[in-house]
Amino acid sequence: MVVQKISDQKSNSANAFKSVNTKSTQAKSGRWLWFCVGMTGVAMVSATAGALLAVALSSTPLMQTNLSAEEQAVFGKGDRISRTGLRLTELTRPVNILVLGVKVLTSDVSDAPPDQNLGYHALVNSFDGLSDSMLMLRFNPEDKKLNVLSIPRDTRTLVEGHGVTKINAANAEGGPALSAQSVSELLNGVPVDRYVRINVQGVEKLVDAIGGVTVYVPKDMKYQDDSQHLYINLKAGKHHLNGNQALQFLRFRYDENGDIGRIQRQQLLMRAVMEQALNPAILPRMPNILSVIQSHIDTNLTLEELMALVSFGVRTDRGNVQMLMLPGRFSDAGEYDASYWLPDSDRIATMMAQHFNVRSQGLQEATDPASLRVAIEDSTGSNQAVQSLVNSLQQSGYHNVYIAKPWTEPLDVTHIVAQQGDSDSAQTIRNALGLGEVRVESTGNLSSDVTIQLGKDWLERSRGAGE
Repeated sequence: MVVQKISDQKSNSANAFKSVNTKSTQAKSGRWLWFCVGMTGVAMVSATAGALLAVALSSTPLMQTNLSAEEQAVFGKGDRISRTGLRLTELTRPVNILVLGVKVLTSDVSDAPPDQNLGYHALVNSFDGLSDSMLMLRFNPEDKKLNVLSIPRDTRTLVEGHGVTKINAANAEGGPALSAQSVSELLNGVPVDRYVRINVQGVEKLVDAIGGVTVYVPKDMKYQDDSQHLYINLKAGKHHLNGNQALQFLRFRYDENGDIGRIQRQQLLMRAVMEQALNPAILPRMPNILSVIQSHIDTNLTLEELMALVSFGVRTDRGNVQMLMLPGRFSDAGEYDASYWLPDSDRIATMMAQHFNVRSQGLQEATDPASLRVAIEDSTGSNQAVQSLVNSLQQSGYHNVYIAKPWTEPLDVTHIVAQQGDSDSAQTIRNALGLGEVRVESTGNLSSDVTIQLGKDWLERSRGAGE
């Protein structure tokens, strides 16, 4: 009986083990079943999202204006610039984009809505006025560079059908097509593939959509214009600006450099936006950004092309963003019936060849270091450091060196600014000094070829040499 009992116990234990093992197997099978169902669901959601995305990334331009067939032909003859692949969307070739910043007031339009007759010149969500700012952007997937050329709105040039005038009149007279045609002729025939028009209200909302932007305000900015309800009040220093404050920063032009000074601040803000916004963290904000685009931007880019440009920008290194300004000078008092920015055709030819792949006759040869105009803008407050830099440059063969106004932002690293776009000369100076960061932008002294914005790195070296 004892044997029988033990046998029964073994049998029960075996059955119990078998039961537990079966349940365990069933549980594992259940988990795998749910895993497979989950993965199938993810696949279905992904497929659905992909299908929706394919619909969203249509070939329809995000235009808010009508262009004739002749006007449409101005922009790259409709050539494809992007494709959808494993990386979502990507550029297929170098692309030139004309960007027009437009400010339109109720006084500029004859059919302003009644609710905008406010007794002052209010901003209107329109694209049909004078272009306050003009940029030619070149996205180049071949060398992974983004070139930004600022064109002063007072540039004196030929606008077809309207004679020689300021280039900002082209948009008001003939819209984006006439603007593109005028810019192309000014820039030695550079092709314009697409255009983007954005009004100042759109700039404000776009900055808010990306979460604001941190920028160094170079000086106190204060201005009041009751006729436009324009109130600018910014303090010098590093600030995180919201959309309205960024607009104040961009619209201020009440100093000795006028509109050219505003272009320099535009470049400071653009670089700050690119450094802070063109990264993967911006992706969750894309719905808000796209909403702004739909309401405040007029462009013949499709959403697919726009996403390809954003994707390119996200992957572009800061050092490969080059900001230029149309070479030229202010007209002298009494030289013309109005004040103009007079373009320098020789320097334009050199700049377009180097940065936009537009070849032409009569290109300038490399600048001789002895005649290169080198300006020094000190951010250290040390006369010893400045004099040490002057001595070092002269010993390296740079004899046309002068000291300009100080750079107000404290810099840890010296900036060697290719003011006229001559990156080779700036790099040569950098090699001679053995430190610094080359920047192709127009934030330096206007009269210079290269501006050295002196930082703490040179100050520490000059102190070490003096010990």
